[in-house]
Amino acid sequence: MTKKNKKELPSEQRKQLLGTLNVRFEKNMKRHSGIQWAKVQVKLEGDVEKLWSLNEMERTGGEPDVVGFDKKKDEYIIYDCSAESPAGRRSICYDREGLESRKEHKPKNNAIDMAASMGIELLTEEQYRELQKLGKFDAKSSSWLKTPAEIRKLGGAIFADYRFGTVFVYHNGAQSYYGGRAFRGCLKV
Repeated sequence: MTKKNKKELPSEQRKQLLGTLNVRFEKNMKRHSGIQWAKVQVKLEGDVEKLWSLNEMERTGGEPDVVGFDKKKDEYIIYDCSAESPAGRRSICYDREGLESRKEHKPKNNAIDMAASMGIELLTEEQYRELQKLGKFDAKSSSWLKTPAEIRKLGGAIFADYRFGTVFVYHNGAQSYYGGRAFRGCLKV
């Protein structure tokens, strides 16, 4: 990383990441019908910090891919599309408050802080349901979702998975964590 910008990938790493993303994009065209990789790549190359964030998504097992385009904002929408919750983000509680409330057996991190450090946002329930229309995700794992403030104020947090042909959204205490639960992120570029 350069001293000028901590969140910038070296040239060779950028090239490798763009190659990986291009292969995934071409392999999963049903996720982004009508979108051209060349246009996505131009956007990515023009924003080194977002490219760094994509690398963090990839490095932690998220397998990021383009899932849409917001015409009004002129932004491509990218979600973690790994079949199961990203392995490099598991065994974490929901947020810092939940983490600090644990008396023992504290996990190493929490979803909200981890996402912020990566430059991404947790998927909302609506985004998670949209993702599930593009394939079957979290059939053996689960993912923390961005929790509405009114639920979080009461100590809870929500997560979801896909079982029995259905998306289920559940609740837990924000301090809970499980080996099969991580979070999925969203990045707009």
